[in-house]
Amino acid sequence: MSNQELVVIERTSEAGECCPGLLSAPLDEGQAVELSKVFKALGDPVRLRLLSMIASKAGGEVCVCDLTPAFDLSQPTISHHLKLLRQAGLIDCERRGTWVYYWLLPEMTDRLAGILTRPAGEPLPARAEADGVSA
Repeated sequence: MSNQELVVIERTSEAGECCPGLLSAPLDEGQAVELSKVFKALGDPVRLRLLSMIASKAGGEVCVCDLTPAFDLSQPTISHHLKLLRQAGLIDCERRGTWVYYWLLPEMTDRLAGILTRPAGEPLPARAEADGVSA
């Protein structure tokens, strides 16, 4: 696994300010690089499960002590995965005494949803037929 750190994409008030939807305009190189870091964080099954556990927790936050038992992994490994999710801007945390509590940052998941979602009723771009063969 890479030791490369993830960098948080600049947060803005609207999902469309950072990156256009995939159907409205191609991503430029910088946008693609930044978004790939977030998708890389989501590309691991443990991190995806952690994010899901945090996002679905009643009350909006969860103690690391409640996350660790769900995995057959050491506490330092879980902490590493949580660190990568934080660096990607998907979650945030706060230490309270001995324990650390985590919560979802919905701005990032909203941004990802905006990029990947086709506006309702908008058709997909027409596909070109190659050599007279339709798909």
